[in-house]
Amino acid sequence: MRHQAQDGLSDDEVNHDLKQKAKLDNSANKISEFMVTHQEKLGSRSKPVKSNITDNDSAKMTTSKGTIQGYNGIAINDDKHQIILQAQTWGSVGEQQTLQPAIEQLNHKLEKLGTPNAFKTAKFTADSCFHSEANFEYMATTGLDSHMADTQCRSRNPLFKTSKAYHTAQEKRRLKRSKGKPRLFTRESFNFDPITNICVCPADKTLWRQRSIITTKDKSYSRFTGYLKDCRTCPLQKQYMRKPPK
Repeated sequence: MRHQAQDGLSDDEVNHDLKQKAKLDNSANKISEFMVTHQEKLGSRSKPVKSNITDNDSAKMTTSKGTIQGYNGIAINDDKHQIILQAQTWGSVGEQQTLQPAIEQLNHKLEKLGTPNAFKTAKFTADSCFHSEANFEYMATTGLDSHMADTQCRSRNPLFKTSKAYHTAQEKRRLKRSKGKPRLFTRESFNFDPITNICVCPADKTLWRQRSIITTKDKSYSRFTGYLKDCRTCPLQKQYMRKPPK
C-alpha cells in the first residue's frame, strides 16, 4: 500500500521529499562533524551544557522577553574618571564565573599601561549577581579592597520596605517560580491573644479552639480551626489551605 501511494505522487511532491531528505542529511552531517571537532562544553560545576552548532560559544539565557541564544556583557569601569577599563561578552548564563577572568584581564591591561600597583589603592565594588564563596576567596588574593553585595541586601535595606515597585516585582518573580500559586499564610499571619486564648485569622474571623496539647512540662500549644461557614466563602481561601474545605 505504501509503495502504491508513493507511485501515485506527482513530480513536485517527489522533488519536495527529496529536498527534505537532503536537508536532513546535511543537518545530520553537520552534527556528526561538530561532535568530532568540538570538545564537550562544561559549565561552572564541570557538568556538560547544551551546545549550539551555529555558535557554540553562546548560551541559552532566560530574559524578560523569553529564552534567547546569546551572551552576557560584563564591564569594569573607573567610577572616578568615568571610563570602561575592561569589557567582554561571555557565553554563560550565570555571571559568578566571569568575575575571576575579568579581574585577571583587567590586571593584565593595567600592567601594559605601566600601573601594576593600581590594585593596592583601588576600591572594587560588585553587584549581588557575583556573590559567591569562590569569588570571595579569589578576591582576597588580589589585593583589592573589595565590596560585594549579597543576595539579601535589598531585604535588609529600609528603603525597599516601603517600595511598592520593589515588592510588586518581587511578587511577580515569586509567582513565576511557583507557577502562579498564591502565597500561603504563615503562623505570624494570625493574631493570637494568650490572655483570652482567642485566635483571629487574617480575614478577621474568630477561630474555635479544638484542644490544648501539652508537649513537655514547660511547653504547650493550642490548636484552632476555622468555622466551615466562614471558610467555605472566604475570598482568601487559596492562601489558607491547599485543598478546598469539606
